[in-house]
Amino acid sequence: MSARPRTFADQLRGWPAERVAALLTARPDLIAPAPADSGQLAARATTRRSCQHALDGLTRLELAVLDAVVVAGTASADRIEQLVNAPAGDVREALARLTDLALTWESPSGHRAITGAAEALAVPPGGGSGIRPLGSDGRDTGDAVGRLDRLSPAARGLLDHVAAKGGEARTGEARTTISADQAATPAEELLALRDGRTTSDPVSPAPAIATAARDQALVDRTAAGAAFEAVRRTELLLDTWGAHPPAVLRSGGLAVRDLKAAARLLHQEEPATALLIECAAEAGLLARGVDADGDPVWLPTDAYDAWSARPVADRWQRLVSAWLSMSRLPMLVGGRDAGGKARNALSGEPTSVYAGETRLLVVRALAELPAGETLASATGLPSLVARLAWQRPRRPRSQADLAAQALAEAAELGVVALHGPASYARSLPGDVAPELAPLLPAPVDKVLLQADLTAVAPGPLVADVARDLHLLADVESRGGASVYRFGKASLRRGFDGGWSAGEIHEFLARIAATPVPQPLSYLVDDVARTFGTLRVGAVGAFLRADDAALLDELLAHAPSLGLRRIAPTVLVSSLTIDVLLPRLREAGAAPVVEAPDGSVRLARPDQLRARKPAERARSPHAATEARAAAVA
Repeated sequence: MSARPRTFADQLRGWPAERVAALLTARPDLIAPAPADSGQLAARATTRRSCQHALDGLTRLELAVLDAVVVAGTASADRIEQLVNAPAGDVREALARLTDLALTWESPSGHRAITGAAEALAVPPGGGSGIRPLGSDGRDTGDAVGRLDRLSPAARGLLDHVAAKGGEARTGEARTTISADQAATPAEELLALRDGRTTSDPVSPAPAIATAARDQALVDRTAAGAAFEAVRRTELLLDTWGAHPPAVLRSGGLAVRDLKAAARLLHQEEPATALLIECAAEAGLLARGVDADGDPVWLPTDAYDAWSARPVADRWQRLVSAWLSMSRLPMLVGGRDAGGKARNALSGEPTSVYAGETRLLVVRALAELPAGETLASATGLPSLVARLAWQRPRRPRSQADLAAQALAEAAELGVVALHGPASYARSLPGDVAPELAPLLPAPVDKVLLQADLTAVAPGPLVADVARDLHLLADVESRGGASVYRFGKASLRRGFDGGWSAGEIHEFLARIAATPVPQPLSYLVDDVARTFGTLRVGAVGAFLRADDAALLDELLAHAPSLGLRRIAPTVLVSSLTIDVLLPRLREAGAAPVVEAPDGSVRLARPDQLRARKPAERARSPHAATEARAAAVA
């Protein structure tokens, strides 16, 4: 008695728990809802939709091997090696993966495809009973070749056309019709037409990626610098939005003007800024909230506070993990869709269900390059796209654009640099923070204050110093050493934020590696002397009267009227006119409204009227009669 399972469900039932878990991980659509037993799991795995999802993750070789199993019906591994025009070892490896994915199973008579595989491949099942063993020359020795020789030229041409289409095509009339205009080639003739193979052309191996030599240490240093900048800019943006959050559009998303303002704040292009915003939102650091007035705005989340306290490498890991999994396409933000509508950051569009997988494929393909090898300048990207097309041949043509975008995004985030993978990024999506940490510069808490009102940071600043210094000074240049410039406008930002002159002096003395220059101290004192000399307040209405005693009487009602005196005969109120007038009349006053030119406005109220509603027909019969009368 054969030890092989008799049914597909029996095979799944005999798998260990680890192998079933690997299957559910590779085909997550089989999980929800959780299958009750192996029979239900097998039934769900054979549905057309589930098979199509599984086929979308196969390489070109794996699709060819599955096609061979479908056409052969039932065949041994040796037979499948003969049917597929590819190296035998690669065929067996592909067959093993198909079995692990539950697309084929090992019956007592050989390998068989699951029920839904043929329909998902759009190739009709051949059935194994008519397949004859191959001869030593690789051709079918059965009756199929003889039947082909007896066909007329027109019929042979028809079969050649159907075979070229993978075994199924559309035609006007044929003996082997499936429907009114669809014809299929039986498995025997299909194998004969393909010279005894299920693929007439050799299945090419995975295309090689065009590379060029580059110093790996230089790549790592450049990528680590980009990784640090991505974290620092994300922190700076969210700190700013925590105090001055941008509004949420009615349609959702971030307004174009807010994106432009964020790009100016971070000193980078808008697509790169959109990338950081989308990654922060995907990582749970940014979400919708409400401001003090109850209006919807974009705010940092509670998780941001814990994230900002972590080491830089850990913070970068969280951003990149979110980037690898998100379906958003931030590089398209700012453009317009097919309907001419602008694409906003944090909105429902643009997205792609293939974005995350494409990013992961790009990262893994680059990780396979030897150390010191990067993409060639001209041919590297096309060769990478060709590799991805071989790995996922069922993906749409837009995969090429997604690959180019993924490569640009990876450079912005510090995953790659100079067209090559960073050493620490080769293990993504795993934990790579310990490998990145030694490459990051040590943070400093001191700057060099100079007499030209600039401050030079010799390295990355600690978070609290960087946040306060960015408030009090403008960034003039970035690089290995960042340069900040103090000015009247930048110092006024600090006073507007609640800083006093003493607090600014104390902060400068604390972060200065040398004594604070005298010109900078004088500048702080000059700005402090002029700050607040001009005051602005909000007024809803004013009251003017020649009788000061009347105004004194009204001031007794100041709490309810919101009044305060600004001149002997002038009071102002925080209430608007439409609210203030009724309250003044309730207090016994008889006010009138004064125009800007000093004249008094007295007018009778307009008589309001509603538009007469259209007359409705009393009954459908009356409406029919009215239409008939109009026609007559």
